[in-house]
Amino acid sequence: MNNRALIFGISGQDGSYLAKLLISKGYKVYGTSRKEKFSNLELLGIANSVNVMNVDIESYEQVNSIILAVNPSEIYYLASQSSVGLSFDIPSETIKSCILGLLNVLEVCRKNQLVTKIYNAGSSECFGDNNGKPITENSIFLPKSPYAIGKASSHWLIQTYRESYSIFACTGFLFNHESRLRPDRFVTKKIISTVKRIAEGSDEMLKLGQMNIYRDWGFAPEYVDAMWRILQQDEADDFVIATGKSSSLQDFVVTAFEAFDLDWSKHVTQSQEFFRPNELLYSVGDPSKAEKKLNWKAEKTMTDVVRCMIDNVDL
Repeated sequence: MNNRALIFGISGQDGSYLAKLLISKGYKVYGTSRKEKFSNLELLGIANSVNVMNVDIESYEQVNSIILAVNPSEIYYLASQSSVGLSFDIPSETIKSCILGLLNVLEVCRKNQLVTKIYNAGSSECFGDNNGKPITENSIFLPKSPYAIGKASSHWLIQTYRESYSIFACTGFLFNHESRLRPDRFVTKKIISTVKRIAEGSDEMLKLGQMNIYRDWGFAPEYVDAMWRILQQDEADDFVIATGKSSSLQDFVVTAFEAFDLDWSKHVTQSQEFFRPNELLYSVGDPSKAEKKLNWKAEKTMTDVVRCMIDNVDL
């Protein structure tokens, strides 16, 4: 077996955890990143165990060159701009990052007739609101942001190349998944970091947007295991990866403050600055297909995730 994996976007939260998982399974791991510093890989102790290259994913020639040089058995495309909020500020860059690099990967595999298996990082955001019903793989796409539009388009690319050229290409529709590796621009990391400072004596206020939004929050290290399992199937398929439970952003905030015996209402304020032009209000996934076919089930839910982020652990 050619245990070589190529991760586009290896330096992010998911790419780093995925690299660590694959290394533990005996893979030789290669990755691409636009960054020059790899703090996540260093935090996980694997910076010297992966081969990282700087590749312009929008360049077909560069993508073609690295895929042929590495000759991977598995490709994981995680390279897109991943902040929903930021996508409203940089819509063009966000949509391009979701689509062009993936299209190059698919075209390289098609033109060179490679048998490489391809994983595409989809998103729960593709489905928008589902009238409070759990989202399945067959739910209708109703994207509400440039990020969601890009992710929906990326799945249609996967579907087209799978059906047209018999390429083993899959999408994992991952619902919100957090960890200590989240960048500060994500609201979950912002909450945890601010709560910690307040607990240490800071008199600052935690400024947030809408707090009545509901999300299905899981734990990133568990979710990258689902990515790997998706590519171990005999047939290419798509999967919703979620906990099946939804909590409000206010629940997340309350849980974080309660960990330090603090009254959240004394330290939190809402600001129009953080309200999005079009907000997804309620989201929850139905992971039953993943449980049945992948033998995968989320162990940690929102409360556990908050605790892990506070304790700065991956277990």
